[in-house]
Amino acid sequence: MDAYAAVLLWAIPGFLVLVLAEILYGYFTKNQSYTFMDTLASLSSGMTNILKDVLGLGILLISYPFLLEKIAVGEIKTTLGVYLVAFICIDFASYLVHLLNHKINIFWNQHLIHHSSEEFNLACALRQSISNLVGFAAIFLIPAALLGVPSKVILTLSPIHLFAQFWYHTKHIGKLGFLEYIIVTPSQHRVHHAINPIYIDKNLAAIFCIWDRMFGTFQEELDSEPPIYGTLKPAQSWNPFWINFQHLYLLARDAWYTKSWTDKIRLWFMPTGWRPKDVLTLFPVQTRDLNAKDKYKPHYDKTWKLIALLHFFALVVLLLFFLSSFSEFTTHFKLSFGALILVTIFGFTSLMDYHNWAPLFEMFRGLGSMVFLFLPQFEFLRETAPWLLVFLGGYAIYTFAVGIWAKSKDPNRKLAVN
Repeated sequence: MDAYAAVLLWAIPGFLVLVLAEILYGYFTKNQSYTFMDTLASLSSGMTNILKDVLGLGILLISYPFLLEKIAVGEIKTTLGVYLVAFICIDFASYLVHLLNHKINIFWNQHLIHHSSEEFNLACALRQSISNLVGFAAIFLIPAALLGVPSKVILTLSPIHLFAQFWYHTKHIGKLGFLEYIIVTPSQHRVHHAINPIYIDKNLAAIFCIWDRMFGTFQEELDSEPPIYGTLKPAQSWNPFWINFQHLYLLARDAWYTKSWTDKIRLWFMPTGWRPKDVLTLFPVQTRDLNAKDKYKPHYDKTWKLIALLHFFALVVLLLFFLSSFSEFTTHFKLSFGALILVTIFGFTSLMDYHNWAPLFEMFRGLGSMVFLFLPQFEFLRETAPWLLVFLGGYAIYTFAVGIWAKSKDPNRKLAVN
């Protein structure tokens, strides 16, 4: 985790610069693919995923080193060829996991957030899950384990494979000629994120599009069918915690209320979207009207936008500080500081969703942040990073003040959805 945190410390500024470059390109070409709060929600979602990963939150059912030890038929030396074979194995495993996420109800919950944005841009590439709390993906690396691919090769290539999927989340690159037959391109991935009937559950590959062509999940982007982005059941929230677990909540509700004991069990493992008949009428789910092309887009004046930007700026500062000295922190500090950042994301995105309870939550969050400063695990900051304590104190006061201000606004204010 220390090495991963060090990599992220360099990767995050790079991602932010590229996102900003795409925003500026869209502005100057008058072809903008970003909206204000959707962008902040995407970037905040990426932060929650980073924290989950570096804090090691979750349960690992099976690991690649375990598989390697148990089933390897031999041991091979680390050569350039081994790295190529390993990368192909990782890519095929990624395709299989991705297919599972799209096809089975319970697994869709851990992937839904990546599709929840109704825009398509580099920022939405960073919408990654925190609900994938049970790790089992190594089982799909059995071919690599059988060949005896060393664990260090898999561990080295896995983040590279993940980061290599960032660039094709864009509307600004058209079709790429012969490369369309070799690698996943922006055109192919626009199809994957679309909810048009012809595009649903297509183009699941990560790097090499050969898997989609081999297994019948490939679909070309059609000029006659512009992609419509998002999910069939729109998230209608900027809060990554709600987006991450809303599908799980719906499954649990259906399992509780359906009268059939068979359905209570099988609904989790049925195709994505399947529901028992008796709960279809009891709890109807509103799906997106593709003809209307409505988007979740509450109205924000300049004051609300400034509030959101300041919250996001504070989050960036806190996260970069956390990653910069991650290896030096105690476990107690890591968990405490990580919780502080996660609660911050929950609070400010809930406020931007205009929940009636959010201003009061923000007031308590501001007060709670002040309490954090006096926890024993924060004591060492008085000598090593006094500026952070001043920053946290100022941010806590700001959060409390914003909560009071927001509380004074019309509590019955409705979302203005375009």
